[in-house]
Amino acid sequence: MANTKRAYAENVPGDFFVDDTCIDCDLCRQIAPGVFRKDADHSVVYRQPQMPDESHRAAMALVACPTGSIGTRRKLDLRPAAAAYPELIDDNVYFCGFASPNSYGASSYLIVRPEGNVLIDSPRFARSLVGRIEELGGVSLMFMTHRDDVADHELFHKRFGCRRIIHRADARGIDAEQWLEGRDPVSLDQDLLAIPVPGHTRGHVVLLYRDKYLFTGDHLAGSNGRRDLTAFRSVAWYSWREQTESMKRLLEFRFEWVLPGHGRRGHLSEEAMHQKLVECIQWMGTVV
Repeated sequence: MANTKRAYAENVPGDFFVDDTCIDCDLCRQIAPGVFRKDADHSVVYRQPQMPDESHRAAMALVACPTGSIGTRRKLDLRPAAAAYPELIDDNVYFCGFASPNSYGASSYLIVRPEGNVLIDSPRFARSLVGRIEELGGVSLMFMTHRDDVADHELFHKRFGCRRIIHRADARGIDAEQWLEGRDPVSLDQDLLAIPVPGHTRGHVVLLYRDKYLFTGDHLAGSNGRRDLTAFRSVAWYSWREQTESMKRLLEFRFEWVLPGHGRRGHLSEEAMHQKLVECIQWMGTVV
């Protein structure tokens, strides 16, 4: 739990605060941008909530925080905030919230579909989240984009009996029921396509759903403050050159949404998204 004695001095006075355990994962700034913002290498409260909806969003950021770095100076009922997850993004695609410190606060997602729900990467195994997922039909398939964001996958597998998929190049020490091989796209179902994209890690894979939603892990993200796409050179653990080549292969596919583990979401028309991907690849080629 956040500690008022360790709260950053940059927090404005009021109920909500951020303490010095913040790892700068950016989730709170995505969930409640009217309350939280970046300050050096961490988040702070720059404006206290003024309206009920703002308070609710701030509380949602609090329960989603992977390190418990957000707190309040008076006791609040956080049950409505916890019950808000999974949060609908679009159509039948949800954001799970409840990020795990074991994945450095990565976002995870749930697709609710008649053929069986799909969990993309692992959120924290929080009781309220697990209960809501159960109400939505549980989890049939757990798709792990790469080794960094597997978090509580074993607990979700134990609870729901879901089939776990990861690329074999990233599977060392990770139990799964199915391993992907090589670099060719693999159809997991008529509306689910796994696309290997080595770069961030050797076995990184993205998931394309209905030729509309691209779940990108740490391969590709929306750019903070701009309607652009970006990749993260500083965390290309395997190979930036390979990541650039992997990005080029995504030009063969069409999508409107970029839903990353780390970084901002992107949503544009299919044509605009394709152009932004072209521009991202051009930029990547200039980065050493």
